[in-house]
Amino acid sequence: MAVLKGTSGYVVRKVTWSLGTVLFVLVFNFFLFRMLPGDPISLYTKGRNMPAEQLVKLRAQLNRPLPEQFLTYLRNPFASTINSTRFNRPVWDMIGERVWPTILLVGTAVLIASVLGVWLGIRAGWRRGSAFDSVTTGITNTLYAAPEFWVGMMLIIAVPFLPSGGMSNPGEGGVLDVAKHMILPVISLSVVYLAEYTSIMRASLVDELRQDYLTLARAKGLREDLVRRRHAVPNALLPTMTLIFLNFGFVIGGAITVEAVYSWPGLGLLSYDALRGPDVPLLQAVFLLFSIGVIVFTLIADLLYAVIDPRVSAA
Repeated sequence: MAVLKGTSGYVVRKVTWSLGTVLFVLVFNFFLFRMLPGDPISLYTKGRNMPAEQLVKLRAQLNRPLPEQFLTYLRNPFASTINSTRFNRPVWDMIGERVWPTILLVGTAVLIASVLGVWLGIRAGWRRGSAFDSVTTGITNTLYAAPEFWVGMMLIIAVPFLPSGGMSNPGEGGVLDVAKHMILPVISLSVVYLAEYTSIMRASLVDELRQDYLTLARAKGLREDLVRRRHAVPNALLPTMTLIFLNFGFVIGGAITVEAVYSWPGLGLLSYDALRGPDVPLLQAVFLLFSIGVIVFTLIADLLYAVIDPRVSAA
């Protein structure tokens, strides 16, 4: 009962903290662009020719008292009536069209980086000091220092026979065509995280193999492969699994540069276009979405950590 109470209290604390962080992000997102120097209308339009109706509507919104604007924003920060000043379309309609290509790209990259990184980390940790371990460690250390956009540009040069732009060829768009266009962006986005997960998994396993409880298991006659598979690996997975969820939100942020390099029609490319505008309403919406994504996956990581290791929630 005490453990249940501890777990319930832990969950309540984490959820409350996450909701408080979301509220802070909402406030910060509202005031950030309104604190910039200069005329708000000029900031939003940036010298672009806008339809008179849209300009009048924008001016009416920005000329209202700040508290009134803030309360309107808090009531519905995801209002679909907010228009992009560059594309003259509701920002959340645009985001809704672009979110699925990003989910496809990021989800595939995270899956590959996680599975391959954990597997390589386990093999390198089991064979510590071997040629495989040395080569794997050297490669992962190099890849970990490489920016995604640089990897992307190098791949375009090194592999010219693969598509390097867009999500599909005009008039096609079949599964195989999309898969072919995904190869380079997925590699560019996943290699850095693959290197990180491999390094963390290896270090965790090497540290776990030194623990006294494994020596006791060996002394009881348990085979070495069972000692590693049943005891060492599950415990060593904890830091890596937590890191995967913690990184998920940041991978979405990293997709901005990768999608810009490959013209992948997702949220990253949309964010890049909004920055070039600048398109303030679109930037606000993307910032809010990315921030909430980071908060949600951080919460999932915290809760997962408590499930895997109940000592965390009982503390």
